[in-house]
Amino acid sequence: MKFRFPIIIIDEDFRSENISGSGIRDLAEAIENEGMEVIGLTSYGDLTSFAQQASRASTFIVSIDDEEFVSDSEDHDLPALNNLRAFITEVRKRNEDIPIFLYGETRTSRHMPNDILRELHGFIHMNEDTPEFVARHIIREAKVYLEGVQPPFFKALLDYAEDGSYSWHCPGHSGGVAFLKSPVGQMYHQFYGENMLRADVCNAVEELGQLLDHNGAIGESERNAARIFNADHCFFVTNGTSTSNKMVWHHTVAPDDVVVVDRNCHKSVLHAIIMTGAVPVFLKPTRNHYGIIGPIPQSEFEPAAIQAKIKANPLLKGVNPKKAIPRVLTLTQSTYDGVLYNTETIKQLLDGYIPNLHFDEAWLPHAAFHPFYGTYHAMGKKRHRPVHSMVYSTQSIHKLLAGISQASHVLVQDSQKNKLDRHLFNEAYLMHTSTSPQYSIIASCDVAAAMMEPPSGTALVEESIAEALDFRRAMRKVDEEYGKDWWFKVWGPDDLVDDGIGRADSWVIKGTGKTSKWHGFGKLADGFNMLDPIKATIVTPGLDLDGKFDNAGIPASIVTKFLAEHGVIVEKTGLYSFFIMFTIGITKGRWNSLLTALQQFKDDYDRNQPMWRILPEFCQKHKKYERMGLRDLCQHVHTLYAKYDIARLTTEMYLSDLTPAMKPSDAYGQIARRNTERVPVDALEGRITTSLLTPYPPGIPLLVPGEVFNKKIVDYLKFAREFNLQCPGFETDIHGMVEEVGDDGVKRYFADCVKQ
Repeated sequence: MKFRFPIIIIDEDFRSENISGSGIRDLAEAIENEGMEVIGLTSYGDLTSFAQQASRASTFIVSIDDEEFVSDSEDHDLPALNNLRAFITEVRKRNEDIPIFLYGETRTSRHMPNDILRELHGFIHMNEDTPEFVARHIIREAKVYLEGVQPPFFKALLDYAEDGSYSWHCPGHSGGVAFLKSPVGQMYHQFYGENMLRADVCNAVEELGQLLDHNGAIGESERNAARIFNADHCFFVTNGTSTSNKMVWHHTVAPDDVVVVDRNCHKSVLHAIIMTGAVPVFLKPTRNHYGIIGPIPQSEFEPAAIQAKIKANPLLKGVNPKKAIPRVLTLTQSTYDGVLYNTETIKQLLDGYIPNLHFDEAWLPHAAFHPFYGTYHAMGKKRHRPVHSMVYSTQSIHKLLAGISQASHVLVQDSQKNKLDRHLFNEAYLMHTSTSPQYSIIASCDVAAAMMEPPSGTALVEESIAEALDFRRAMRKVDEEYGKDWWFKVWGPDDLVDDGIGRADSWVIKGTGKTSKWHGFGKLADGFNMLDPIKATIVTPGLDLDGKFDNAGIPASIVTKFLAEHGVIVEKTGLYSFFIMFTIGITKGRWNSLLTALQQFKDDYDRNQPMWRILPEFCQKHKKYERMGLRDLCQHVHTLYAKYDIARLTTEMYLSDLTPAMKPSDAYGQIARRNTERVPVDALEGRITTSLLTPYPPGIPLLVPGEVFNKKIVDYLKFAREFNLQCPGFETDIHGMVEEVGDDGVKRYFADCVKQ
């Protein structure tokens, strides 16, 4: 396949009618005659922006003319040299390998400082050799570079697709040919393209390696990714981190094992508890009244504290807590909202007590590539490995790196005394992976890892942090210029550097003192947690950090519906906050568009613009709002939230004591036995759930199978029922709450419980 990676020439004379211009154009013509594209430019422009073009180029040729040297001296502080130095520095921040050639007249390496010389791939002197010969030399270097860019599996996949072999194996569309046999198939083919469909192959293709055995090109790619991510082992997973989590658990946990789990964990971990038949002991995170989930206090990680929880668990009655060694700890690192833990502190506390430490880093695969994150991620270079405990990290490559959906991997770090048995781990891997994996997902894992190889990965992460901080600064600037009339704020530390990314210390969460007030999580251990600056929670007016409602307010769900109709889709919406992420794919245009849309919302709110005008698509579905003004609707929803004191209720229900009455696997098993009962909301208190009860947002399970409905949870479900009836279109989505419409047309709500 022919890729578009032009050779970029930078020469101020490229379009000039002089000898220098004629010489460089002859070279460009010779390169094009050899089949390579050339882009000719006359200046660097903005260096940083220009250097970003390195990802699109195969080679740079930079011209420096004799007249740019004012004398024959070896003066290395000339404007031309300084410009060249600045350009090379910016390119090398992102790309160590792309060829850079210097094109000149009579000057040689004697006139060049060594810091420039060592970054060059060669000199090209005008009027020496023929343009055709020089062109072939440059093209050879460009091709070697492009060949080296390709990581192992992606290279093998390209070679296979280029080979043009007929195959008789599945999938049945045979490289996309089947789609060409129908009109809708033609549309599908044109949408996804030839290459994607030719690369959709069966695991019987031997030259690509075997995902199930981790050999060949796939095995080589996994080893390459392990090296890049500072791990001893890496396993590509094509079913998302939900599956990665289950693989780790099925390798480490057996029925009736005690496990220690973050109550803020992803539901896949709770599914793993059900599947393995484990008995969970939960660590409880803090929360603030914005609905933002905070960290688990450091004291909860003490072995004595965990033993106290084991002793208090009704499902472990009669078990000696000192002998009931937990098989695994699973911790959400980072939380959805960006709170991180110092993993070295956790390893020191638990090494030798819990044999398997599992960090669910679905939202943190970028942290390994920038020193900003320090020890606030699972595995880093030059960090001591635990003596006894194995460390696992499961990461969503598709969430914050350049993977496509469902791209994930499991990273494993051996301890000093224990090594992973890859064959045994693969048994758990095979239990959950598909025997027909999607090779495009595997390729994206391979490519995403290669992209993060320093210095490129470091530059990409730094760019994400810089854009996130620029956005925060822009929001504060608007706030200052509006004065009291502006409401939207970005949750985070009060102090913000004026430029650049500053120091990570500013983002480390303090437990006491003046700088501890902003987070609302109460007293925490200093240095145990930090906030990831690329995760930004935007707070809307109407509710303060203490859970007190103002007279007027703007629920976030209305803001995000407004943004959606203006082409801005956010990640998560809370009561009075919404969440966005600055991934490595972020652009200035994206966050600037968000900021301007927020200003438009404010203008429409101030004028109380009619809903039919500002949210026409929404009003088409929900005609009751057509004649309402935006401000009136905001106040209507806000009044309902305040009436039910919903901020305090949602905080307290997550922090309330939850009683396990059955082992999760036993309670869930009642579904298969059809030993369940669908219970109305009003009668739920005291009943045992058979399903996960998960409100969205935040998507954190409130109840696990086997736990008992308490009064606070039932009160919340009653609120959700009333709110859904009064505010259609803004319904609270609760997975596990069953909605049924009776013969009388009335909507009623239930939950499935163990039959009494």
